[in-house]
Amino acid sequence: MQIHNRRTFLKLAAASAAAAGPGSRLAWSASGQDAAGHGIGYANGAWQTTDGKRFQPITAPEWKKGVATRAMSIHLDPERKYQDILGFGAAMTGASCYLLKNAPAAKRRAILEDCFGADGLRFSVARTTIGSSDYSLSAYSLDESPTPDPELKHFSIAHDRAYILPMLRAAAGVNPELFYFSSPWSPPAWMKDNDSLLGGAMTDTYMPAYANYFVKFLRAYADAGVKIRAVTVQNEVDTNQNGRMTQCEWGQEYEMNFVKGHLGPTFAKQDIDTKIWILDHNYDLWGRAVDELSDPDVYKYVDGVAWHGYVGRPDAMTRVHDMFPDKHAYWTEGGPDITDPAYATDWAKWSETFTGILRNWARCIVSWNLVLDEHGKPDIGPFHCGGVVTLHSGTNEVTRSGQFWAFAHYSKLIDRGSRVIGSWGEFPQISHLAVENPDGSRVLVVTNRGGEQALQVTLHNQAMELVLPPDSITSVKW
Repeated sequence: MQIHNRRTFLKLAAASAAAAGPGSRLAWSASGQDAAGHGIGYANGAWQTTDGKRFQPITAPEWKKGVATRAMSIHLDPERKYQDILGFGAAMTGASCYLLKNAPAAKRRAILEDCFGADGLRFSVARTTIGSSDYSLSAYSLDESPTPDPELKHFSIAHDRAYILPMLRAAAGVNPELFYFSSPWSPPAWMKDNDSLLGGAMTDTYMPAYANYFVKFLRAYADAGVKIRAVTVQNEVDTNQNGRMTQCEWGQEYEMNFVKGHLGPTFAKQDIDTKIWILDHNYDLWGRAVDELSDPDVYKYVDGVAWHGYVGRPDAMTRVHDMFPDKHAYWTEGGPDITDPAYATDWAKWSETFTGILRNWARCIVSWNLVLDEHGKPDIGPFHCGGVVTLHSGTNEVTRSGQFWAFAHYSKLIDRGSRVIGSWGEFPQISHLAVENPDGSRVLVVTNRGGEQALQVTLHNQAMELVLPPDSITSVKW
């Protein structure tokens, strides 16, 4: 599997529904597939994305009994079951919400339907930020005070009411099952050692106040119509990005002490049912996750580990799972590079990445920004990402990333509560994932990053034949 370094990779509710505005869905692809053709995507069948095709229906292969097994075969084992799937999605950053809120109403509605709607990608998980991230219009926290404010008298979500909360409600209006989780990029400046939102590190003095800050955020958002179901302690705990953006460094000991001594107990005392996820950073920090979960006082408050895929390998998630099988893995960030010439066509790369994530116990895959413009903006940080979709400034044209088309083969066919099942067979440049949905239907996603290949898929005494075009994704549901 190709692994991406962050700096290389990132060069890379009726009222809620009404907030999105009226309008029809976007046309799905340049190849001319319309909404009707796309809308059949959940019945049994087969679909391909390759040169000239974008999640396009193809003739479904037939299962035949008594067929001799060929050397190049994928073997399915539905009795071998792994993690259940929470869903797929992207981050509703301040930048994404701003672009959506200021788009023409019909275009806004079309994008939300295309990403969250029943005939679209069916995104069911989304990330929000607690205060600003590098993809915001300005740096801010929810307690802007020139002097320490441990009683949080200056706490306010007023900033988010202008365009963030309306767009979060609008997305939930399209998909009422949307699971929101939230991450802070920085505590308020007065809680940090450098008195700034940019860079620096958390101090332990204000940990009790910071736990209450989380509670006030969760309650204020709930009162505003947005239920947050999980939080991470800090986005990317072990970096301050050299003070170039809203960010904060958390030493391992600090994160552990905050969870077991403040955040966990405060949530319990205040009857907060929001889950706590730790780390929220790269695979190469798997040892830190192990150390933190090895402390029983941390373990009891933590639901799981949030992972980014910029550095390291996804099998790090399996290492942690094997030691702590009752704790979950969540893949919470990774997005396309707007400067990459393959931004719109790298679906096979992303599908291979998604398969590796799901074959290593992750319950969700959440991209970075849902929507950015053609320059990867607005942003206030040093990185230049792309959105899952691009909303072009001036023209309001919408284009889709290769990641968007990779998501289609997973999010349109795999339901919440499905289980990853066994699939075996290793071949150069081919990866595969098999899933069983709650209704008993099964899905196989096969990615081919090489030239055309023909292979067999076996299930007990049955087999079907697949022809995989070059640089393609093929999904079969039966």
